[in-house]
Amino acid sequence: MPEIDGISVLERLRERGVSLPVIIMTGHADVPLAVRAMKAGAADFIEKPFTDEVLFSMLRETLARHAPRANGADPALREKFAALTPRERDVLRGLLAGLPNKTIAYDLGISPRTVEIHRAHRMEKVGARNLSSLIRLALSAGFTAEGEAG
Repeated sequence: MPEIDGISVLERLRERGVSLPVIIMTGHADVPLAVRAMKAGAADFIEKPFTDEVLFSMLRETLARHAPRANGADPALREKFAALTPRERDVLRGLLAGLPNKTIAYDLGISPRTVEIHRAHRMEKVGARNLSSLIRLALSAGFTAEGEAG
């Protein structure tokens, strides 16, 4: 879009109190952009090109996820994140900070492949289908780059 990007539009909507679910579509995704989108409140994140089936599936999932809940946050989600190992939490904090796997690996003194393995285990444990889903779920469960929210 000329003059403004989708995340800036989302940020402006949130500043105005609009809480509709928003899916960010981009032609050039990276981890920092996905993190920024999720922190801005994006319901999901999709990279172009994508098929109609992928888009419609994402729309259905987003609408189902954002249906009003009687009891607020899902306690089962917090339990899933609480079951992560300390190393998986370390890697998660790096991802939430928008760091690439190589940087997380260097900071933790492990190999990039080990970071990938921890990331895959984490996604499996919490039921995330991709990185943006993992970030959204982690933020919903109260995790930040600094650690767990109280």
